[in-house]
Amino acid sequence: MAPPPRTATAPRLLKALIVSLIAVAAAHLVLSDTLRLSFSSQAAAALGAAPGYSADQAFTNALINTFLAMPFVLWAGMRISGERRVGPMVLVGTVAWVVALGNGIDLIDDAPGTLLPLRSLVLVVGLTALASLVRRRSPAS
Repeated sequence: MAPPPRTATAPRLLKALIVSLIAVAAAHLVLSDTLRLSFSSQAAAALGAAPGYSADQAFTNALINTFLAMPFVLWAGMRISGERRVGPMVLVGTVAWVVALGNGIDLIDDAPGTLLPLRSLVLVVGLTALASLVRRRSPAS
């Protein structure tokens, strides 16, 4: 059985741009919601609530969830759109998200509902979409 034909560059880039935008939005939403849990845990601890789910655990959970959400949404989105060989895109997008988050976490850690800097978000979307153009050759080729 012959492999499916390769998608042209422009349609693949457009799909990757849309999927990258959705992935960044989903990862940011997961981060914001779980950070809100961290804030409520801190408030409960300040009011003398019994120890349970600590603010540190909630913060760590927020980071882990957003690190897991990004590659999954990128991979699933590209596969649903009919693309194959999306490994480089997923890798670049995940690394770019981790770097952007590492540089901006101080801005959003102090105020619930705050967005990462727009420039960082646009850079993550752009790098991830461009990485979709990197495709390994299949072993049969």
